[in-house]
Amino acid sequence: MLNYYPLLFVFLWSTGFIGAKYGLPYAEPLTFLLLRYCAVIVLMSAFALLAKAKWETKPSQMFHLAVAGSLIHGCYLGGVFVAISLGLPAGVVSLIVGMQPLLTALLAPIVVGERMRPIQWLGLLLGLVGVALVLSQRIHSGFALHGLYWALGALLGITVGTLYQKRHCAHFDWRTGAVMQFIGAAVVTFPVALLIEHFHVQWTGHFLFALSWLVLVLSLGAVTLLNTLIRSGTAVNVASLFYLVPPATALIAWLMFHESFTLVQTLGLAVAVTGVAIARR
Repeated sequence: MLNYYPLLFVFLWSTGFIGAKYGLPYAEPLTFLLLRYCAVIVLMSAFALLAKAKWETKPSQMFHLAVAGSLIHGCYLGGVFVAISLGLPAGVVSLIVGMQPLLTALLAPIVVGERMRPIQWLGLLLGLVGVALVLSQRIHSGFALHGLYWALGALLGITVGTLYQKRHCAHFDWRTGAVMQFIGAAVVTFPVALLIEHFHVQWTGHFLFALSWLVLVLSLGAVTLLNTLIRSGTAVNVASLFYLVPPATALIAWLMFHESFTLVQTLGLAVAVTGVAIARR
């Protein structure tokens, strides 16, 4: 069953951009995320109590989980949502955060002691080329440059967070650990939202659907799979999967919203899949 987890994770994680497409017109980005985090904390806490899951009692482990959550969820999602809301095209955001596998490969030997073989470098570079081909026709000039800072923050957040979790708290109960991680995400998101937003929400049907999807499918489903993959695999192998997210998102958008998916994008998808397969050997 574990062999299917990477593909399932890529599919579920890719739908996050679809949820953002539905929800961001009706709420400020960090306010949207705070509602998402709070809903996950309540639901997962209730589930953990009913399942009598083991809660962490060591302050150091609780701290590590909260830090990992603040980086993987707070910094990454906050950066992506704010960048898109500021006018940075989703394709540009995807390309920037798509640099994560390469950045992870550079930092992994230092942080977690993983060594890269030349064939893995080839796979990572092929994956990046594939992502660039898929997004080549979706990137437009004239976007808001200040959104780049938020996208770069998202890139650093997901990269450092994945490595931090791999080193300090790879093993934990996925139910209670998720509660601690999303508490960490909420703690870092709230003060920033307090400074730059007004907590305005339009409770439309589209927004409720987007919020429900992001809570149940992304925060509970995809994040659980991500934690499982981090625990069982190398940091570089997990990071390489993020190369498949932009192509998968483009494919889903083509199926759901009839957005264009050209021959060049199809070639890019094939190159990205080949690169990830090589990197994960």
